[in-house]
Amino acid sequence: MKELELKYGCNPNQKPSRIYMNDDRELPIKVLSGCPGYINFLDAFNGWQLVSELKKATGLPAATSFKHVSPAGAAVGLPLSETLAKIYWVDDLGELSPLACAYARARGADRMSSFGDFISLSDVCDVDTARLIKREVSDGVIAPGYEPEALELLKQKKKGNYNIIQIDPDYVPAPLEHKEVFGITFEQGRNELNIDKDFFSNVVTDVKEIPDAAKIDLAISMITLKYTQSNSVCYVKDGQAIGIGAGQQSRIHCTRLAGQKADNWWLRQNPKVLGLQFKDGIGRADRDNAIDLYIGEEYMDVLADGVWENTFKVKPEVFTREEKRAWLDQLTDVALGSDAFFPFGDNIERAHKSGVTYIAQPGGSVRDDNVIATCNKYGMAMAFTGIRLFHH
Repeated sequence: MKELELKYGCNPNQKPSRIYMNDDRELPIKVLSGCPGYINFLDAFNGWQLVSELKKATGLPAATSFKHVSPAGAAVGLPLSETLAKIYWVDDLGELSPLACAYARARGADRMSSFGDFISLSDVCDVDTARLIKREVSDGVIAPGYEPEALELLKQKKKGNYNIIQIDPDYVPAPLEHKEVFGITFEQGRNELNIDKDFFSNVVTDVKEIPDAAKIDLAISMITLKYTQSNSVCYVKDGQAIGIGAGQQSRIHCTRLAGQKADNWWLRQNPKVLGLQFKDGIGRADRDNAIDLYIGEEYMDVLADGVWENTFKVKPEVFTREEKRAWLDQLTDVALGSDAFFPFGDNIERAHKSGVTYIAQPGGSVRDDNVIATCNKYGMAMAFTGIRLFHH
């Protein structure tokens, strides 16, 4: 198959629409179920590249959760703690396979953004992962293969219309890529940059040591940014993105957006949040929304009299600003990557509030000295990579 007709393009009025090969090769994918659309395939192909590179860099199964051609989450398959299993709503599934752990992390770190995601898996989808996917709201999945039972589980989603794509893991794209805008064709070499632990050898701060575990987190951050709409920054801890700020014109807004997501990930692990008593029958999406409001500044939207009764069995106590700050001060050893240089030290000041200890960025700003000095003030280690990772 050299081409596949699509229902429509980005929007229903954009017809006709298709994906096709410009050379003599066949499309490297098979649609096993559903009818994936234009944006589905953009998510799938970007996500597949991301997880393939994560696995190459770490040696671990990887998963990502994409929305609108940027990752909402990305992770490798490390075991889940009891707390993480609970906040990701998978504590009832028992011990999970490494691939399922990767998707639980990728989906769970920012569940609000991952709602209705397109999933990419680095490995053959197993039953554990299919069981997890089956009960989440998702548009589709791409993987190099599916265990027979896993495929049957996934085909039950959306009354048999769930989008399931199988990709040839040996497919290698042409070295030149093309994009057409306003009838004009752009051509560029593919971004084949290899990101691994050696990518972070140029440490420019007073603190020179970056442990191997932190280098892996930095690699996860930079690989994630390679497939995130610019400007972008990514906070990572323990093998998973915990906050991604994508598509902002201002870098400090990226850093704040991603930092707030990282903060929310950590706040969800507070005993006050873990102890919330939801009414029977409240779905995961409604619980996610209630928690997001509860830990934010607009908590009265869910705690006001006449409102809280719709969600909780018992009215929760207010999670005060002082309590939240004290809890956030316990978050440490977070890694932060940026797809281009930090122009001011304010980005570092904001990162410090979210427990960042290790940073990777290209460098090259006229204010590099100010950025380095701010890192030194907080005892951070920062590596200059010399490589920009813009993605559009």
